[in-house]
Amino acid sequence: MCLRHPGPFIPEATTTEGIDNHRLAGAGIYLDYAATTPVDPAVACAMSDFLTLGGTFGNPASLMHSFGQAASVAVEDARCEVAALVSSTPEEIVWTSGATEAINLALKGSAFARRDRGRHIVTSPLEHRAVLDSAEWLESQGFEIGYVELDDDGGVTREGLSRALRPDTVLVSLMLVNNETGTITDIAALGPQIREQGALFHVDAVQGAARLPMGDIAISADLISISAHKMYGPKGIGALRVRRPILGELVPQMHGGRQELGLRSGTLPTHQIVGMGEAARLARQHGEADARHVASLDRKLRAHLDRISGVSLNGSAQQRVSGILNVNFADVAAEALMIGLESVAISSGSACTSSEVMPSHVLLALGLGNERALSSVRFSFGRFTTMDEIDHVGLLLAEIVPALQKLSR
Repeated sequence: MCLRHPGPFIPEATTTEGIDNHRLAGAGIYLDYAATTPVDPAVACAMSDFLTLGGTFGNPASLMHSFGQAASVAVEDARCEVAALVSSTPEEIVWTSGATEAINLALKGSAFARRDRGRHIVTSPLEHRAVLDSAEWLESQGFEIGYVELDDDGGVTREGLSRALRPDTVLVSLMLVNNETGTITDIAALGPQIREQGALFHVDAVQGAARLPMGDIAISADLISISAHKMYGPKGIGALRVRRPILGELVPQMHGGRQELGLRSGTLPTHQIVGMGEAARLARQHGEADARHVASLDRKLRAHLDRISGVSLNGSAQQRVSGILNVNFADVAAEALMIGLESVAISSGSACTSSEVMPSHVLLALGLGNERALSSVRFSFGRFTTMDEIDHVGLLLAEIVPALQKLSR
């Protein structure tokens, strides 16, 4: 059994004399937190107690003996922590293998549950592929998909949503925080409008659950999907919050042992669930410290970027979370910049195939066009990022970007 970690490690700002050379020169600098976060040591510690013979390894569905009972208690404790994070009750939390499965269950399960009332579904062109691909599949099954018109900043407004809603709309699915730009959708302002229409409201809160207060979102939304690995928990575990009045309404997408109220069959992975529960606990306990730390990093990186010619922010500059910056570098190909940064892990927001690089569908929906979309990169950082790392990347950008711009002219 490992020693309990007292809480998440949040690095303090240090001087250049304190730069961790291993992180800067050896293993590199990780600025791709929006893709996945490193597991917090406290989370890894908690998980390790639920794997081996000396720990709580039983099947939580095996309630006839103490091994299963102990595992079941751990699962329910974690369910309480996740419920508290999203301002819900434990009975409303359904475990899944991640946000992709949670989104599939939310969209497909509610669409088929309500198809006798209507077959119109509303979403936005900025959503994650898990939402867009699920919507496209539902379209092949006889549903009709409508997309909200965005405002000039790429946001979803009450007016834009009103134009998209129809009497036969049965479901609306929108993202709380965009995974590529960090922009925030005002879910609380949209919820009453959707409920008045009689449609269900699904919110993809993967990037927002650990960053923003969830009270008003939980009141507004019927379904909320979240993932552990975007909040310093393990990969392979997520959850769908299903508002109590519709718990018995969703159509299951997996069948077998009838776990999770019959909504999601399969043996529960106790160690991963415990990890997600611990990650949720830490997010609530240390969320304010995380937010202050990330906000200071965000300000520092933006200050570095402001000193470089031809740099602009994609998405809203005001209505966004700290820690996700999508930046356009004029006359610089994103791939060239990523090669130039060498050991700095960032994202271009592009999907690579064997023959071509495709621009981000989010940036195209914002009206950037192919050229600007392919000249944009995403910087994302979090709990374990240091100020020295941000300064180091800022200095690299100040050297590399002008050189690449000169070569392209």
